[in-house]
Amino acid sequence: MGVEVGAQAARSRALAVLRVRSRALAVALLPAAVAVVLLVGGSTGQIDGPGWAVTRRIVSGFALFVLLAAAGIALVVARSRPAVSPTVTIAEESAPDLYRMVRDLADRLEVPAPSAIALTPDCDSWLEDRTHRAHGTPRPEARDEIEGVPAVRGLPSAHRRPPAAPVLVIGSPFLWWMRVGELRAVLAPVVAGTGPSAHPDIAAARRFVRGLDAAVAVTSEPRGPVSRTVLGGVGWVVRLLLRSCRGHAAEMERGVAAAAAERAQAVDYGLRIVAQEQVGLAYAGWDRLLTRVALPAWRMGRWPSRLDAGVVAALTELSRRDRLAEGFASRLGERPACDLLEEPGAIDEAASLLAARLFHGGPAETGPDWAPVDWDEYPDEVVDRKWRTDAARLHRVLDALGVSRSSGAGAGASDPEGPTLARVMDHLSDREPGESRESGELGDPVVVERSETAAYEDEDEDGGPENERSSALAAGLSAEVAREEAAVSAGASAPSGAAGQVGPDMPLWDDGSLPLFPLQPPRTGRELLADHVTAMVCCAAMDTAGAAPGLDWLDGPSLLINGERSVDLGPRVLSLIEEGDPAPLRTWLLHLGIRPEKPVRLV
Repeated sequence: MGVEVGAQAARSRALAVLRVRSRALAVALLPAAVAVVLLVGGSTGQIDGPGWAVTRRIVSGFALFVLLAAAGIALVVARSRPAVSPTVTIAEESAPDLYRMVRDLADRLEVPAPSAIALTPDCDSWLEDRTHRAHGTPRPEARDEIEGVPAVRGLPSAHRRPPAAPVLVIGSPFLWWMRVGELRAVLAPVVAGTGPSAHPDIAAARRFVRGLDAAVAVTSEPRGPVSRTVLGGVGWVVRLLLRSCRGHAAEMERGVAAAAAERAQAVDYGLRIVAQEQVGLAYAGWDRLLTRVALPAWRMGRWPSRLDAGVVAALTELSRRDRLAEGFASRLGERPACDLLEEPGAIDEAASLLAARLFHGGPAETGPDWAPVDWDEYPDEVVDRKWRTDAARLHRVLDALGVSRSSGAGAGASDPEGPTLARVMDHLSDREPGESRESGELGDPVVVERSETAAYEDEDEDGGPENERSSALAAGLSAEVAREEAAVSAGASAPSGAAGQVGPDMPLWDDGSLPLFPLQPPRTGRELLADHVTAMVCCAAMDTAGAAPGLDWLDGPSLLINGERSVDLGPRVLSLIEEGDPAPLRTWLLHLGIRPEKPVRLV
């Protein structure tokens, strides 16, 4: 009963959308109809006189203009390419078991099977129509319409043009984290949506709305003054039509979703509840993996080539740490959905490259400055290089600010000992370089007492911390990072098509707007300063205390000291840069045997 109600609501709204199209056509033909009446009346002598001749010319000219304008608008709408989500297309020979599972699911739901399967590097799944001729999707054979809707009569089956089934887009993290049964349960309401898509009225309404939406994008592109004027008028008409049918289209899609959800209730209902919990967990782990692990690598010119495999490790770690997720890791003994793929490694690599493009804007192909990295190489290729690159940038900015490298050295003097952590700490703690080493050894009470006194002297009258040196250093780092990013953007070559059968669908979307989904807003100056000081501390720990770079699946780059992840460095760095108090950090360095006065190796 619920399926019929939802389908009926969707069909009624689809007819409302088509009525908007019919009214627009009627408005375009009305002047021509009036002109025909006047011309016929004049030729028969029924509408004659000195004023009617002029009227016929004016109305005929206006009718011709309206017809030409309507034809031009219709041509723009018909030739505009609807937007297509960037995905990785999965050929049937690359995943026969996955196609077989989806077809079996469609047969059980009594709906047409999707025409193809594609992956998106995100935690979502949907149906996408790619029947536009620019997309090159072939039309499959006719299938039955949704239940309760009669087939279109009056045309032989050989001359009908039934709408092709949409493409099923699956979130790639689902394939690696979910078990086969869970994936089937999650996809059931999505696949059920192919039924309403087969109805001719709903398909026609969707094509009309997608054409209008694509035409709006075309008319918004920058062009010459003449083209801009002409397309401006076209855009005004298209937007008017789109506003007129937007509400009906939204209600139509709600009806389609309701009908699909109701139809899917009979398929794996109990398992769907458990699978939805996995969807929420996948969202959390995928977001942490991208922002904490993948983003630092992308910024270093490396893209992790096994992101989907990494999400399994991240979600397993999240399950271990989060008591709410207890028991989820025990599922890993069941068959994962990625076993439905013939070559999961190649598909994971293609999805990982697409994720780097969508969320960071990297190029389409690998090169010297954009190379894949395995998880085993991540600590050395990404973490170590990131820390040493940040530390080198920090010392370049200190040089530009005229900060002495060592006691008694001028701003332009070279330091035979190399860059040190002590130089950074002395500058941010508002003391002269070398004071701590002259007053006592590292950790001496005199040193701690003087650093605390300096912090108190650095407070303003209102009691709030004020550190002008931190602000100046943060501003210099922000400017330096901006210059480097601008140089990289200027030197980046135009992306080309992806290679391989499972590569991203490059011809279907525009590369000029990358990244489509930037993960984070630009970092503030204080965040940059904290990252760079932390990097300098980590370099000193690796070079003087035998620490090592590491990878935490949820927190990203981490410092390993005696094989254990350091978790208490962040607050001590913030105390230094925000309050000018080096005491907590110096105590931490002393406890671990890290020598801030020793030079470190930079990139």
